[in-house]
Amino acid sequence: MTFVDGPVRVSVPATSANLGPGFDTLGLALDLRDTLEAEVTSGGLSVEVDGHGKGEVPLDESHLVVRAMQATFDRLGRSPEGLRLSCTNVIPHARGLGSSSAAIVGGVWLARELVAGGRLLLSDTALLDLAAQLEGHPDNVAPAMLGGFVISGQDADGVFFAVPGSVDPRVSAVVFVPPSPVSTAAARRLLPAQVPHADAAANAGRAALLVAALSGRPEELLRATEDRLHQDYRRPAMPESLELVDTLRAEGVPAVVSGAGPTVLAFTEGVGTASSAALAARCPSGWAVHQVAISHVGAALADAR
Repeated sequence: MTFVDGPVRVSVPATSANLGPGFDTLGLALDLRDTLEAEVTSGGLSVEVDGHGKGEVPLDESHLVVRAMQATFDRLGRSPEGLRLSCTNVIPHARGLGSSSAAIVGGVWLARELVAGGRLLLSDTALLDLAAQLEGHPDNVAPAMLGGFVISGQDADGVFFAVPGSVDPRVSAVVFVPPSPVSTAAARRLLPAQVPHADAAANAGRAALLVAALSGRPEELLRATEDRLHQDYRRPAMPESLELVDTLRAEGVPAVVSGAGPTVLAFTEGVGTASSAALAARCPSGWAVHQVAISHVGAALADAR
């Protein structure tokens, strides 16, 4: 049998990349999870979307999850006659919380699991490489797949790598989500082709410190999240977000732009604690706020409905 019987279900976490100085390198999985379910059918394509993106994203072959699934089927040399896909989206779209990476990782996982013996044909390493190829960079797809804190990149030969780091159990986050999106492409267009050597050196030091701060020295997070490479250049696209970052950091809160923005992520001391609640209460009017734990579980199969 080429495909498994019945539906397969997977959940995938939101992610925050960059984390200040770790531009295109550092990523963290957050405990907001999309759930996707798919099964092979006798013909046709059916796509259903609930939650974020409902009524906005395409429901045909151009849907990102479908494209990721098709790329995986192609890699496995399989071609299903039909497909049913259902997506329940909790991760906000175009807000810097890895919604596209969650879609890609969910799609490649679903397709591999729908192929009988798929895990023998396509290893986790190969699956991560495929997801990174589809996304174009690994900083979001790596924590989406592996969970936790991940340092990732691409070698000169084009091969992507991802190395899990550790996260101190005291560390959690509050995310402030603006009502209006900013596309990653638009945010990247604001970045200069070159930056001063001093800024690059400062960011390298802060990124190294961030690895240590997250793993066991959370008192260093404010210093470790300082950035000189991308956030200020993106200020014209998200002035309210950078204003909130500036305000929080001036008060000693380790706040950064999440990914390409415009969401603001602030590190704090545990979901439901007094400090997290006080921080969440700082949410600007019209924005959404979430207290989130770090998700140490990446993409994971769930029981099908």
